[in-house]
Amino acid sequence: MTAKKREVADLRFGEAIEELESTLQRVESEEIDIDDLADELKNAAQLLEICREKIRQAELEVTQIVQQLEDSSGS
Repeated sequence: MTAKKREVADLRFGEAIEELESTLQRVESEEIDIDDLADELKNAAQLLEICREKIRQAELEVTQIVQQLEDSSGS
């Protein structure tokens, strides 16, 4: 794993979203050189997957907490 990938994987959800928004703005404003476009889009795809995984993890944790609360109140 490269340093860049480790860095991206360590981002918090809000940081990943900000980076995605920044990339999108650069693409929309045509600030990204065509030679760098593929790399930027690969990075954006990785950021998007990290965000999705963080959302899935949060959903799982919330579901577990709710289940524990329901189990403890039903006892």
